[in-house]
Amino acid sequence: MQAPRFRKVPFASTLPLARPRLAAVIGAILLSIVAVLFARAGEWAQMLFAIAFRQAPQAPLIVTPLVFAAVVWATRRWFTAARGSGIPQVMAAGHSPGTAAQSPLVSLRSAVGKLLGTTALLLVGGSAGREGPTVQVSAALMVAVHRWLRVPVTAGVIIAGGAAGVAAAFNTPLAGVAFAIEELASAFEQRLAVLVMAVVMIAGVVSLGLAGDYVYFGAMAQRLPVADMIVLAPLAGIVGGIAGGLFSRLLIAMAGSDHGMFKAMRARPVVLAAGCGLVVAITGLVTEGSSWGTGYDTTRHLLAGGDASLLFGPGKFVSTLATALSGAPGGIFAPSLSVGAGVGQLLAALFPGDAPGAIVVLGMIGYFTGVVRAPLTAAIIIMEMTADRTMILPLFATALIADWASAKVCKPKLYHTLARQFAPAT
Repeated sequence: MQAPRFRKVPFASTLPLARPRLAAVIGAILLSIVAVLFARAGEWAQMLFAIAFRQAPQAPLIVTPLVFAAVVWATRRWFTAARGSGIPQVMAAGHSPGTAAQSPLVSLRSAVGKLLGTTALLLVGGSAGREGPTVQVSAALMVAVHRWLRVPVTAGVIIAGGAAGVAAAFNTPLAGVAFAIEELASAFEQRLAVLVMAVVMIAGVVSLGLAGDYVYFGAMAQRLPVADMIVLAPLAGIVGGIAGGLFSRLLIAMAGSDHGMFKAMRARPVVLAAGCGLVVAITGLVTEGSSWGTGYDTTRHLLAGGDASLLFGPGKFVSTLATALSGAPGGIFAPSLSVGAGVGQLLAALFPGDAPGAIVVLGMIGYFTGVVRAPLTAAIIIMEMTADRTMILPLFATALIADWASAKVCKPKLYHTLARQFAPAT
C-alpha cells in the first residue's frame, strides 16, 4: 500500500492567512503596554496634583480653569475626534469600519490627543477616568497595526481593540468580552466572538505580566444577610438608576439639545471649559479634595468598610458632570464607580447595623448601570474588580432595577446617543 503523499504548501501562500492573526497578536500586546503606561501616567498626574495642592491650596481656582480651557482649545484645534469619553467614537467607527479606518475616530492622532488631554485633566484635579479613553486608544492601535500589515479593517477589529482596552484598563477580561457584546457590537457573531476573546486574553496576559496580579479595588470580604439584600438591592437600584439617568440626560442634552441655554454653552466651548474647570476646583475645595481625580483611593477605602465625608458622593457627581460637560478628553467609567460608592455610602448611613462595604458595592453597580445602561457589563466588571462572587445575585438584581429606573429618567442610552454625533465623520 502506497503511503499518502502530502502536498507542500508554499510559505508565501500561508502569509495571507497568518497576517490577520499576527496583526491581532501584535495589536493586543501593544495596546496592553500602552494601557499600563497610561495608568501609570494617570497615577503620577494625580500624585503631582496632590503635592501641588498641599503647597498652594488656592491654586486650583486659577490653574484648573485655565488648563481645562487650554485642553479643550487644543482638542478642538488639533484632535477633534478625541473629545469626551472615546467609547462613542469606537461605536460609531464599528458601524462603518471601511471608512472609519481612514477617519480620525480611531486614528493614532486622536489616540495621542486622548492620552495627552486626559492626563492633563488629571494633572489639575479633573474628575476624569482613563478607561473610556483606553477603549479609543486601543481601537486606534489595533486599526493601525492592521493597516501596517495590510490586513482589512473590519468591525471585529475595532470592537476587539475596544474590548481589550476595557480588559487592560481594569484588569477584567470577562468584563471586556461582556462590554463588547452589550455595548460595542450591535450583532455579535461567532467569528467576532473568537476574535474578541483572543485579543482580550492576550491583552490580559500582557497586562498581568506588566502590572502584576491585582484586583482593581481590592478584595471585598463584607457580606449582607439575605433579608437585608431584599431591601437594599431594589433601593440601590432605584436611587442609583435615577441619579445615573439624570447624569446621562444632562450629557445628552449638552450634546444636542435645542434649548437656548445648551446652545449658548456649545457656542463658546473654551469659555464653557473654563467655567467647568472652576466648578471642579470649587467642588474639590468644598470636599477637601475627595472629588478631584478618579476617586479611586476614597472608593477603595469605602469598600473596605472605612469612612469618608458624606459630601464625597454629591461632590463627585458635580465634579464628574462638570468635567464631562467641558468637552475635554476623559472617561466617566472610574468616576461613575466613585459616585456610585458615594451613593452606597449614603445608603449605608441609613442602615448602620449592616456591612457598609457591601452596601457601597450595591450603590456602585446601581449608579454605574444608571449611567452606562449595560447591566451585564456592570455586574461582571464590579464582580471582577472586587474579587467577590458571593453577591452576584444582588448585583444582577440591582443592575436590572437600575437599568429600568434610569430608562424612566433618560430613555436613550448615553453612549449610543453620543455615537450619533460622530457618525458623519465615518
